[in-house]
Amino acid sequence: MPSDLELLVTAAREAGKIARGFFKSDPKVWEKSNNAGPVTEADLAVNQMLERTLPAARPDYGWLSEETEETEDDTSRRNKPRVFVIDPIDGTRAFIAGSDTWAHSLAVVEDGRPVAAVVYLPVLDKMYTASRDVPAKLNGQEITVSGRTEISGATVLAAKPNFDQHHWRGDVPDVEPAFRSSLAYRMALVAEGRFDAMLTLRPTWEWDVAAGSLLVTQAGGAVTGRHNEEPVFNNAMPQLSGMVAAGPPVHKELIKALA
Repeated sequence: MPSDLELLVTAAREAGKIARGFFKSDPKVWEKSNNAGPVTEADLAVNQMLERTLPAARPDYGWLSEETEETEDDTSRRNKPRVFVIDPIDGTRAFIAGSDTWAHSLAVVEDGRPVAAVVYLPVLDKMYTASRDVPAKLNGQEITVSGRTEISGATVLAAKPNFDQHHWRGDVPDVEPAFRSSLAYRMALVAEGRFDAMLTLRPTWEWDVAAGSLLVTQAGGAVTGRHNEEPVFNNAMPQLSGMVAAGPPVHKELIKALA
């Protein structure tokens, strides 16, 4: 039987085949309710495949996906020791715009902590993987976070509102901001050491960051919520306070600087 990580890798590659069939082909797009953003027929097609194949391979695991609607009284996943946490397409706006920086984000969470993770960018053919017992890798090669030790001049992936003054104790840190639509890809880039840090300071859906958080920690980095709490997944309301991910010295300085 394949390991959880092997299972996720196989599923991610199949997801990529499906999504690329819709990419730059004018897929149907809808706006979700409650200003939750856009969704495309590609998101739903990928989700349908993943929801059919992954639970069939692990029938005792729970299921949490951005594109699978949950009812308030459905607590079945909360009672499972392991659960799939899935974003069929993370960076849907990038997908719609024809950018190549969207990703499939797949994780297995055990007792609230990720134990296997894949972030896959099909157009770029970048497969990021990690498990609790295996270091983070990109296309099979081990990766590590940046060795930067100070916050000044650090490259930080974040949306512009995160640098508004009210988020910070004093002056906004002197960093070099950058942006990618997909939170999962942002975390993968930190794990790879291409950027020093990423942050998002608003409530963050678990499926956006579950896989990426394991990539960063298994690449030697530090990952917390915005208030420096350890992230715990598979909550009844599947949201975290935000996310700060970086090499340990820069992470410490970012947390110290945040209001």
